[in-house]
Amino acid sequence: MLVRKLPKLKEDMIVAHMRETPKQLVKKAILFSFSAAIAVTFFTFVILEKQMSSLSILPLLFILVLVLVSVFMLQTPKVYIRRREREINKEILFAGRYLLVKLESGTPLFNALIDASKSYGISGKYFKEIVDDINTGTPIEEALENARKYNASKNFRLILWQIITSLKTGAEVADSLRKTLSQITQEEIIEIKEYGKKLNSLVMFYMIVACVIPSLGVTMIVIVSSFMDLDISMSHLFMVLFFLAIIQFLFISLIKSVRPMVNL
Repeated sequence: MLVRKLPKLKEDMIVAHMRETPKQLVKKAILFSFSAAIAVTFFTFVILEKQMSSLSILPLLFILVLVLVSVFMLQTPKVYIRRREREINKEILFAGRYLLVKLESGTPLFNALIDASKSYGISGKYFKEIVDDINTGTPIEEALENARKYNASKNFRLILWQIITSLKTGAEVADSLRKTLSQITQEEIIEIKEYGKKLNSLVMFYMIVACVIPSLGVTMIVIVSSFMDLDISMSHLFMVLFFLAIIQFLFISLIKSVRPMVNL
C-alpha cells in the first residue's frame, strides 16, 4: 500500500542504482522506524519513570519518532542520487571533452564510448554502463536514451540528449557536443561565482557565531561571575567548548554541502 502511494520511489531507486526493490526498502524503513521508536520511548520512560505526569507524552513521542525515522529512511534514494550527481559532475566536463577529441579525430561514436569507459576516471563507469547495454543488443540510440532518463547528473543528461538528437537528425555529433560543452562550462563558471558570494556570507556569519559571540560571551560571563560571586567551574567551560566544536562541525559540513563539484 505504501509503495503504491509512492510512485516516484521506484524511479528514484533506479537512478540511485539501488539493488533493493521498493517493497524491500519500505519494509526496511518500517522495521527500523519501529525499532527506533520503541528504543527512544523506552529510554524516555526510564528517565521519566518517577514523573508520572510526564509519561503521557510517550505515545506522542512514539508516533513522532516513527514518522520522522520512516520519512528519513525513505529519502535514502535521494541521498544516493545526490552523491552520484556530485561524483559525475566532478569529471563530466573533462570526460565530454575527451569524447569530443575522439569524435573529431574520426573515431566512430561507439568506439569513442568504449575508449571513454576504459580511460576516463570515475565517469568511465557511467560510459561503461552504456557500452554494456549496447553490447547486450540494445540499439545505440535506445541505450543512450535509457542512460539519459535514469542519470543523476543534469549535465550528463544534456550531453547524452545532444548526442541522441544528432543521431536522430543526422547532424554532426562533434559540433553539437562542442556547443553543449561550451554551455556547461559557462554554467559552471556562473555556479563558481555564486558559490563565492555564498561563501562570503557564510564566513561573516561564521565569524560572528563561532568566534566573536563565544569569545566575548565567555569573557563577559567570567567578569560578571567575579562580581556576583558565581561559581564557574571547568565543567561549564568544557560544555561551552563542546558546543563550539558542534558549531565548527556544522559550518564545515555546510560549506562542503554548498561547494559546487565542478572542475574547469
